[in-house]
Amino acid sequence: MSDCASRHDTSLSDRIDAMTTRLTQERNGLSDLIASIGDELSIGKGEKIEELEHTVRTLRDEYFSQRAAHLRQYVGLEDADPTERLKQVAAKLVEQAPSPEALTKPAIAAVFTAHPTFALADHVYALMAERASNPEAPLPCLTTHRRSAPPTLADEQSLALAAVLRGRDALDELTTSLIEKMTSRWANEADHVDPSPVILASWVGFDTDGRNDIGWWDTIRIRLELKLAQLERLESGLTELRLQDTSLAMRVRRAMEAVRTQHAACPRSKSATPEDIRDFAQTLIAHREKALLDAKELQPFFRDAASGLEASDALRLRTLRAGFMSHGLGIAHIHTRLNAAQIYNVARTRLGLTDDPALPSRRRVLLSRINDALDDLTARHVDFGSLLVEPASAARLMMTMAQILKHIDTGSPIRFLIAETESGYTLLATLWLARLFGIQDRQIEISPLFETESALENGETILEEAFRSPHWRDYLRANGRLSLQFGYSDSGRYVGQLAATNLVERLRMRTLDLLKEHDLEDVALTLFDTHGESIGRGAHPFSLRQRLDYFSPARTRIAFQNAGVGCRVETAFQGGDGYTLFGTGSIAASTIATLAEHVAHVPTSVNDPVYERPDFAADFFSTIALDMGALVNDPGYAALLSAFGPSLIDKTGSRPSARQSDAATVTRITHPSQLRAIPNNAILQQLGWWANVLHGLGSAAQRHPETFEQFVTSSPRFREAMDFARQALAHSDLEVLRATIRQLDPGTWLDRASKAQDEEERQNFLTISHGLEVLRFWTSAPAMFRRIQTDHIALRAAWPDAPHMEPREKLLHAIRFALIDRLWVLSTRIPYFGPRNNLTRDSITNLILCLDIPRSLHLLDDLFPVSGPSVANLDFGEPGDAGEESGFAREHREIFQPLERSFNLLREIGVAIMHTNRAFG
Repeated sequence: MSDCASRHDTSLSDRIDAMTTRLTQERNGLSDLIASIGDELSIGKGEKIEELEHTVRTLRDEYFSQRAAHLRQYVGLEDADPTERLKQVAAKLVEQAPSPEALTKPAIAAVFTAHPTFALADHVYALMAERASNPEAPLPCLTTHRRSAPPTLADEQSLALAAVLRGRDALDELTTSLIEKMTSRWANEADHVDPSPVILASWVGFDTDGRNDIGWWDTIRIRLELKLAQLERLESGLTELRLQDTSLAMRVRRAMEAVRTQHAACPRSKSATPEDIRDFAQTLIAHREKALLDAKELQPFFRDAASGLEASDALRLRTLRAGFMSHGLGIAHIHTRLNAAQIYNVARTRLGLTDDPALPSRRRVLLSRINDALDDLTARHVDFGSLLVEPASAARLMMTMAQILKHIDTGSPIRFLIAETESGYTLLATLWLARLFGIQDRQIEISPLFETESALENGETILEEAFRSPHWRDYLRANGRLSLQFGYSDSGRYVGQLAATNLVERLRMRTLDLLKEHDLEDVALTLFDTHGESIGRGAHPFSLRQRLDYFSPARTRIAFQNAGVGCRVETAFQGGDGYTLFGTGSIAASTIATLAEHVAHVPTSVNDPVYERPDFAADFFSTIALDMGALVNDPGYAALLSAFGPSLIDKTGSRPSARQSDAATVTRITHPSQLRAIPNNAILQQLGWWANVLHGLGSAAQRHPETFEQFVTSSPRFREAMDFARQALAHSDLEVLRATIRQLDPGTWLDRASKAQDEEERQNFLTISHGLEVLRFWTSAPAMFRRIQTDHIALRAAWPDAPHMEPREKLLHAIRFALIDRLWVLSTRIPYFGPRNNLTRDSITNLILCLDIPRSLHLLDDLFPVSGPSVANLDFGEPGDAGEESGFAREHREIFQPLERSFNLLREIGVAIMHTNRAFG
């Protein structure tokens, strides 16, 4: 129990222990406890809500403290001083390098991504990082850990920039140690070398896939902010070295002044006029040379500034130079992203290519025609007027990249990620679009995202189609790099997390074969895992070191080394949870040390029996994929996700969880594809069943029980895969899922009606039963549950010592079910009103049954204002005393306010479950 909770109520721990004992010792512990809590919360006993609030906050704070401790362990801060680790790994990297120049090639990158993964208030994230850095830091009494409002793009950028800056500080520590070791080994030969084995990148403000809150001017403004942050960081370092009067510092300050002028002129409103855009364009272009266009322009200034410096100051200046040169004119490199469908749209409008790339029968025609278009291409001149009038989002984004490369930073290539890549045509069309707008091949790293079931299973064909084009091969030779991106959000929810990872490993090996077949071994590879920060999206649950080893297994690393193919690994740090891995200086240093240690650890052999049984691996993971695919297409699964849907969690980003309809209509999904991947995974965690990790595992294990049992202990690679299942099972419970199914069953409420104590209670239960009957969740959910139960029974039989959910976590679910009961019963007491603009009493009930309480309360506030207009001081020209003060204060006090309070507690339980799961998404 936290100190905060003990200050509230010294007997709280005893009450929690008593409730968890009921869960573990009684036959129907969960359902009986739910009923008991619900009875205490029943009308007339509302004071019990305060006790539950203290209970939930106590459990929340316990799990928060555990989560902070896990963060400390996750990055290795518990085991060793990060500064010492950075020195040791620097020595190892220098010892292994064949030459100083080998250390200039980035081998790993941390990429900061956003999306709706900011579940906690910013100060709570900061507190978590502080506790991870210092376990003795006090835990304040907080009423809530929730955000007061969804984050804006500016909020995301601010949080990402703070994380990047801490990362850059940690990189400087590594770089300093590298330079010292390089000087010791190579003396003056290394003076001109800027080591950069680890770099940072960001796609915050540049990823437009699924977002409508990022205009092209926002992207340019944020890119200017990254440039300004890079220049300011350099200028600050020079001032610390007392070099503020050097020509280098003066040149940097001139550039800073110019960038600030450019930034101030950049539009901030979607209603910017053509004249506003014209003025910005002229300002940007007029100041571009002054603002610097390539980091290399400062190299002679660095040489002059280094003249005559003492050794310690020279070392610090070289560190600043290395960090600046390795990241160019930005505090981090940038990744932009859009959807393949947007590429198809612009090719359709500009080239008349109307065939569907998803149809194999038409793909050959498309590939032939896009190759013809590349043969006969004349680059177009892009100006900001072009951006202003361009209707196609892909063309606008590519034009924006062209303008950044022309006017902000000509020397740093931009990663161009394409979601839902379906064919080689996607890559060739993107190359055509880049060349059309004058982007040089060396300036853009076109990267397909292999994430959907189709993309992972057909990834080999997709790449082969592109490799057959001489234009794509010429592009790769000119660029020097093939960039591939692997995602686990969509793949995890469609084919299962474990099967997806197996498909990714297979695709990586096939990519190496393609490079060999086309004599492109001199082209380096970038392999970017955008798995995010939670296990539901692919990040390993136990340590960052294991996470990196799992996604870059020794087998593939050895294969690349033996082929002489350079390979850069990139890993995503997503949203609030991901940024905590850079939440303080010491955590950031530990994270950077772990990334560098991954690079320094060079595997030489693989001794793993799972690779000796490819038949087992193929059958095992394909069984998971098939079973997960069947579950995804089960209407009961969509009903489960849709029933409470995103109402269990706060909105945590700008992208909607699902498409919204008009004000009084329940938002329903008929297939998981209609729900975005991050809320999909988060809802599964909230429901207490991580289907995206677990489902199909029982069937797969049952097909090979002896081999499964053997490999769980003897195969490092297979054991790593089962780490995901261990984490998922530790936070999944069939009884919790069963309780959800029972909650949605109209028969459950008919049974309660038959046992009601009075007529009012009976009618309340009958009303709820009728509402659930209309929503029809019950028609398919029970069969879906039996499907999951059957698979789980098989898994427990094959893996009897697998983890279980702890009783205290189960208690959180029990309290939430009791709160849902209370919310539903309260909804039956809302006064009757006649239909108003298609708004009916039943529609309000349905919203509340789906836990859409905020929208319900908004509507109820309009229907039942707390007080009528005050007219006491107004003269209406004649006597009148028939009217009385009107309003619905009693309804607000007895129904609406309790609804809001119970719902707020329900959402706080959601935060507590996030803490115990150590994940969001």
